[in-house]
Amino acid sequence: MVQLPPVSLDVFDEARKEAYVILARVMARLARGEHVVRLGVTVDGMERPLSATLPLTVEGEGTADDLIGAEERYFENAAFLLACGLAQRLSYGVMYLRSPSGGVEGPAYVIRAWRLRWASLAECTAAEAAELIGDREPALFEDAFSLQDDEAIYPPVAYEIP
Repeated sequence: MVQLPPVSLDVFDEARKEAYVILARVMARLARGEHVVRLGVTVDGMERPLSATLPLTVEGEGTADDLIGAEERYFENAAFLLACGLAQRLSYGVMYLRSPSGGVEGPAYVIRAWRLRWASLAECTAAEAAELIGDREPALFEDAFSLQDDEAIYPPVAYEIP
């Protein structure tokens, strides 16, 4: 059984808020269509990662008035797992976004990925995303966009061991 160092409720509350901000930033970048966010989080000592899937539907004309649909239970599961990964410095994982490519020829999907390490998400290049996701999702891989800014709640330096 995995034993995690305790995390204060204040730290977890901040991680939860950051998780909601991150998911909102993902949703703000979506074009019309059916998208899926997949998140896998592993904590040191675990045999298999915990995972969450968040299907998202965008309807509209590509304006700020577009409707983004997400079932509450999937959204809350993804936000909770992401918050756990952000709050626990011994966690690592991958979050990726699969979107329709919109192209006439070629793969039906575009994938962008982020690595979860030291309580933050780092953008992956297209090559890194292809290596991480591999054949599980035949798609066109693109560089990920930034989801956390310089004032993210959990910069890696917060966990420097004295």
